[in-house]
Amino acid sequence: MMTEAQKLQDFPAGSDPLAETPEDESAETSTRERGDGEVAVASQWKLTWWSFKRHKLAMAGAVVTLLLYLMVIFAGFLAPYAKSYYSPEHAYAPPQALQVVDAEGNWGLHVHPQVAEQDPETLQLTWTTDETATTEVGFFVRGDEYTLLGFITADRHLFGPTDPTSQEPVYLLGADKNGHDILSRIIHGSVVSMTIGLVGVAISLIIAIILGGLSGLLGGFTDTIIQRVIEFLMSLPAIPLWMALAAAVPATWSPLERYFAIIVILSLIGWTGLAREVRGKFMSVREEEYITAARIDGASRGRLIGRHMLPQFTSHIIAGLSLSIPAMILAETSLSWLGLGLQAPVVSWGVLLQEAQNVRVITTAPWIMIPGLAVVIAVLALNFFGDGLRDAADPYKN
Repeated sequence: MMTEAQKLQDFPAGSDPLAETPEDESAETSTRERGDGEVAVASQWKLTWWSFKRHKLAMAGAVVTLLLYLMVIFAGFLAPYAKSYYSPEHAYAPPQALQVVDAEGNWGLHVHPQVAEQDPETLQLTWTTDETATTEVGFFVRGDEYTLLGFITADRHLFGPTDPTSQEPVYLLGADKNGHDILSRIIHGSVVSMTIGLVGVAISLIIAIILGGLSGLLGGFTDTIIQRVIEFLMSLPAIPLWMALAAAVPATWSPLERYFAIIVILSLIGWTGLAREVRGKFMSVREEEYITAARIDGASRGRLIGRHMLPQFTSHIIAGLSLSIPAMILAETSLSWLGLGLQAPVVSWGVLLQEAQNVRVITTAPWIMIPGLAVVIAVLALNFFGDGLRDAADPYKN
């Protein structure tokens, strides 16, 4: 063992053995940069936000998710055409390139009209671009009327043809078999596809909190029964079960009734995973001293759950919800694509992808698969967002 005198001899002459070493100074500097004093008094939500900001993919996913839901709110304004607009003469018209300078050197946004020529033998349409004609495109132009926020009637669109009476439409992403503008239909379809996830998850959340909370709080026989029900539902194959339940919906129902039926079906199946998470959190906090004190104080079970237990892991629930929304979106898209979910005239991303079942159509008009890209972007953004929230939900571990 080294004596204190021997330890002091290891320091250079003139140095203070009690002074901080460079490693200590670096650690202290890092501590100051992190603001540990501020962290010690920060709220749970502030700690979660600080942790979430360090997750770059989660921030990107949050931005894309916000933009998608803004698109839902302002769909009528952002879409060049109404969802019912179509031009039969432009069925399967290819995407048009947006031009800035015309052949004469004049500046201005425009597109060249598409002209179809049919082969007399094969009857196949061949689209060519008419370079001699132009269709002017502008911003904040007048067009089809729509209702904004459910009560504001307007006819201004973010962009579109400057002449609303023009017979030559502007199809930047091409057209489907009926001559609908795919870009406009994708924007209008986001209203159904993105909201069905929110409404479905909200219903699943209510079921999960009630059943998962009772299971975790009461335990015993109640816990056993609820967990066996969850295990039974989770053991069933999801896609066949969705197909069976969706096929049971009467074909005579209106699009609105079918929409709510699909939401209920998805919610009744999608609550099991969230309920298990809620149960685990309840079991982890039910023996805490403040819960015991609340019980002794005479707090009811409803107050124990809503006032004392749920606030402790609200961030975890939010993270779980954000990861459940893309699953709902994929489920609706799958059912609609198979023809068992939503049906026309309802516009959703799954309904738009129904044409993609035909290989021949895909080979001749591959742009009809573009709605699938919207599904991929939405699901990836929500998954990145949910992963970031899940990692930030317990900031003390970061």
